[in-house]
Amino acid sequence: MRALFDLTAAYEPTDDERRAPVPALGAVLFDFSNTLFHMVDVRTWLARVATATGRDLDLDAALADVARAAARPDVVAAQDGRDLSEDAHREAMRAWFSHVPALAGAEDTALEVLRAPDAWVPYPDTAEVLEALAARDVPVGVVSDIGWDIRVHARDAGLEHLVGSWTLSCELGAEKPDPAVFRAACASLGADPRATLMVGDNPARDGGAVGVGCRVFVLPAEHRLGERGLRSVLDLVGDPVGVHRARCS
Repeated sequence: MRALFDLTAAYEPTDDERRAPVPALGAVLFDFSNTLFHMVDVRTWLARVATATGRDLDLDAALADVARAAARPDVVAAQDGRDLSEDAHREAMRAWFSHVPALAGAEDTALEVLRAPDAWVPYPDTAEVLEALAARDVPVGVVSDIGWDIRVHARDAGLEHLVGSWTLSCELGAEKPDPAVFRAACASLGADPRATLMVGDNPARDGGAVGVGCRVFVLPAEHRLGERGLRSVLDLVGDPVGVHRARCS
C-alpha cells in the first residue's frame, strides 16, 4: 500500500486566495461504492452465481467460506493495488475466490456476476440528489478506486446522464488519495478544486482531496440499506451562481 502523501505539500494557495473569501462550492465529486451505489448483498450474488453456473450451492456455507477466505493473509496481500487496472483486479479476485470451494473452477463467472449491470444499485436518495444538482447546473463527477468500468451500473439505473465525468483508478493508473486523482477529476469538469466538494465514505482515501484544495464531506462508513444521507450535500452546495474554474493543474 502506498504511503499517504504529505497534505501540507500537496497544495499551497496564493496569498491573494488566503485573503479572499472562501469560494462558493460550484462542483461536486462523489465516490461510487458505498456512497452513490452499493453492491447487492453477498447472498444474492452467490445465488446468481449458482444460477449462472447451474450449481446447487449451500449459500450459508458459501457465505462463511467467502468471509473466511477474505481474511487469509495471502488473499489480503493479493488485494494490494488491485484497482490500478482491470487485469490486476481480475487476478486479485481470482486469488480470493480460489479459496472458496463453492466457486472452484467458476472464479471468472463469479467475477462477471459481480460486475453485471444490475449487481450494483443506487441508494434511494442517489437519483434525487444527482437530479437536484443537475437542476442547479452543478457539475458532478465520480471518483472511484475500482477495477472495471462502473458506468455500466449507472447506465442500467438510468443515472449515467447525471454524471459529467468518471475518474476511475483502473483507467488512470492511480488510486486515492494520490493528489493526481483529484486533480484529474477537477480538470475533467473544468472545476476549481477550491470550489469543489468531494463526497465519500473513507476519510483516508476520499479525505485526500483536501490536499489539492477541495472541501470534503465524509459519510459514515456503515453499509446502509436505506437512504445514504446524501441530501446534506445539497445544503452544503446551496445554489451556486456558476462554476469556479482554473487551478486544475
